[in-house]
Amino acid sequence: MSALFGPGGNCEEFAKSGLKGSLYAPQWVKDYGLDAYEYEAGRGIHASPSLLAEMGENAKRLGVNMSFHTPYFISLSSVEKEKRVKSVGYIMESAAASELLGASVMVVHCGSCAKITREQAMEYASETLLMADKALKESGFKVKLGIETMGKINQLGTLDEVLTLCTLSENFVPVVDFGHLNARTLGSIKTEADYEYIFDEISRRLGKEYTDTLHCHFSKIEYTGMGEKKHLTFEDELYGPSPEALAQVIARKGLSPTIICESAGTQSYDAKILKNEYEKAKNN
Repeated sequence: MSALFGPGGNCEEFAKSGLKGSLYAPQWVKDYGLDAYEYEAGRGIHASPSLLAEMGENAKRLGVNMSFHTPYFISLSSVEKEKRVKSVGYIMESAAASELLGASVMVVHCGSCAKITREQAMEYASETLLMADKALKESGFKVKLGIETMGKINQLGTLDEVLTLCTLSENFVPVVDFGHLNARTLGSIKTEADYEYIFDEISRRLGKEYTDTLHCHFSKIEYTGMGEKKHLTFEDELYGPSPEALAQVIARKGLSPTIICESAGTQSYDAKILKNEYEKAKNN
């Protein structure tokens, strides 16, 4: 197996291509030389079931690996129980959309801990995730729930917190956003050893099988003292982390992650750069 690379959502090049809507995204991604695509539903699921199903069929025919990003308004750690219960409903809607797309993972944000302690936020998030897990299993959904590392310091989503939440169910997997981790730790991912630590920690805590096929997000991200500020492109030379160092590590360790690039508008172009770096590293 090899690593897979693709964009999160539609980039500026796609928007200028004249193609109308995400239905054509799998074909565009394949023609671009990529092999993965993450459907972004951050502002809610607005596509019809028939469109999602057709898009999923297109992706399957073309060999494009699909994933799904759940709405941003999901709040696993809200202090209001009603919002946490509603979030379970949004996760169920996302699971239905994910299965129509043939997505292997649906990505969810952990939630905020700005108004409460991290310990209380973890308790609420754990409770919400267990409710979601029960509902997903009862409904027969097979898609994995991917818990994402987050970029702002007042959000849940350190590597440790994500791995802890993933121990709650065999249906939970970590989604490591390297840009987010770098931003919330104010630039700690500098070397290949820093990447290796992340992969090794996942193997130690959850098992090597989680590391081998890890679902990842990657972009360079500007940060302040509070963590993430905004996504950048690979052209930025001030902020990290390094795509070249990541490519070296996954090639050397023989890993097969799916890496979704979330650069600001150039996500397909930058995903291709990352894929080329990986193939060069693998062949050296």
